[in-house]
Amino acid sequence: MTRILIVEDEASLRQVMQVQLNKDGYEVALAANAEEAIDVLQKTHQDLIITDLHLPGMSGLELLKKVRAENPSTVVILMTAFGTVQSAVEAMKSGAYDYITKPIHQYELRALVSRAIDHNKLIEEVHILRTCLNQKYGFENIIGSSGSLMHVLDLAARVAPTDATVLIQGETGTGKELVAKAIHFLSPRRERPFVVISCGAIPRELLESELFGYVKGAFTGALTHKKGKAEMADGGTLLLDEIGEMPLELQVRVMRLIQEREIEKVGSQSSTKIDVRIIAATHRDLQAMVNAGAFREDLYYRLLVVPIKLPPLRDRGNDIPELVEFFFEKLKLKHGRGDLKLRTYLLPYFSNYHWAGNVRQLENAIERLVLLSVGPEIVREDLPDFLQGGPVTADALQADSPPQDQDLTLPDQDLTLNGVEKRLIMQALEKVGGNQTQAARFLGISRRTLAYRLEKYGFRTRALKSRRQSAA
Repeated sequence: MTRILIVEDEASLRQVMQVQLNKDGYEVALAANAEEAIDVLQKTHQDLIITDLHLPGMSGLELLKKVRAENPSTVVILMTAFGTVQSAVEAMKSGAYDYITKPIHQYELRALVSRAIDHNKLIEEVHILRTCLNQKYGFENIIGSSGSLMHVLDLAARVAPTDATVLIQGETGTGKELVAKAIHFLSPRRERPFVVISCGAIPRELLESELFGYVKGAFTGALTHKKGKAEMADGGTLLLDEIGEMPLELQVRVMRLIQEREIEKVGSQSSTKIDVRIIAATHRDLQAMVNAGAFREDLYYRLLVVPIKLPPLRDRGNDIPELVEFFFEKLKLKHGRGDLKLRTYLLPYFSNYHWAGNVRQLENAIERLVLLSVGPEIVREDLPDFLQGGPVTADALQADSPPQDQDLTLPDQDLTLNGVEKRLIMQALEKVGGNQTQAARFLGISRRTLAYRLEKYGFRTRALKSRRQSAA
């Protein structure tokens, strides 16, 4: 039962709110001030706190800050008769879920409490989903906080406890199977099998027997009865991976599996009842395939009970640095290169690239770096050619510098790659007092590469002069 603590110095209002919330099935505790509320919290966990902003002694805002520091999972709603914008802003900044003004209307209170509790449950479900993915299948495709990714997590967490059919769509390498596994392991079927059949990896003539099984003598070589993937998943979850590759004639039988929960093995004259949840995944546009007559419309809508669209990595640009650092730490330990370093000035090269292969391609690129780099630190020349072609930006120069040193300005004219590169080299040399070794390290290039570019742009003499002046 959900526990709610009401902190209000007016006894009559406390009691009225208690009666209202008790009727809605909540377990309600009362406190006349913040000190009493703290005493209650030390004895029992509270899911939700509704506190007056103006209390004798410690204020409601102070109580909010204390609760958020010690019990961050507890939702807090503030109420006051003085509904100023300033108070509301301060309350929300301090972590309040919402803000309500007196007099308290019953319908408004009930609606707000219901939303707050649903919000808290959703956060818990997403946390469970993340934990499940981390413990069982890695955290790669779930790292980040972009809005599109959080939407996927929220949706997966909501549908997981149900038996609804799910269609997961997304480009190759976005983590469709990972999400499918997480949905299974958050469901009541978690103790039963999670079975995957790749519709695109099995020859068409074998897919039927692999999916539905066969009986002895069904064809040449069928010397015994064999269970198919669908029967192996009985009681659990069956993932039809890349279902867009499934032949039309087999799609009819998948329809029967979804509708009737039964299969007919190859060579059998009778049906077998099974209890299985269906999750399908594809990188194809099934709606376009339906329009082209390449996929059954009735099966498409059977699968489309809960659609989940995984975002491509290019739409999660802000998540790329975090993914790079995660993979780098994981892979350098895997390959025994714990001392290898990847400086932050290289991260823009990863962020600016269009990752056609998504997270899988990104991980492979970083593993190649870890395996092939020869020095103690990865430099720009170690990056694959497709990354080295990225733009050199001001951010790349400033990334490892203290804020007070970030004085780089781009020219108003000559904004070509050569022009910007010249300015970056000059700024780097000035920043390190003309020391070319330090400047090369700062720019993520080799000492030889810097020397070549100094000669190319004709300001070696100027750089050396700057160094002598700095030393003087």
